[in-house]
Amino acid sequence: MTAISATVFAKSFDRYNEQAERETVAITSGGHISGYFVSAREYDELQRLREFERRVYRLKGLSREVAEAVKVSKMDSSHDHLNTLLEDK
Repeated sequence: MTAISATVFAKSFDRYNEQAERETVAITSGGHISGYFVSAREYDELQRLREFERRVYRLKGLSREVAEAVKVSKMDSSHDHLNTLLEDK
C-alpha cells in the first residue's frame, strides 16, 4: 500500500486514481493516515461485506433465550437431504 500526503494526492489525483485500481492508497495529513482511497470495485466489495455482516448473527451477541431457541430448532423435513452433506465420508 502506498501512503502519500493529502497535498501530493490532490496535485496528482489522476495518478493515484489509476493506482487505486491496483492497490489501496493511504492519504496522510500531519504524518498520520487520515483516510484511504480505493477503487470503485473495492468500495462495492466493502459495501457488500457490510451488508452481509448485518445479516449474520454471532452466537456471542445473542441473548441466552434466542441462542437456546436456535439450538433446539428443527429444519423443515424438505431439507433433510442436506443432512447427508454433514456425514463423515
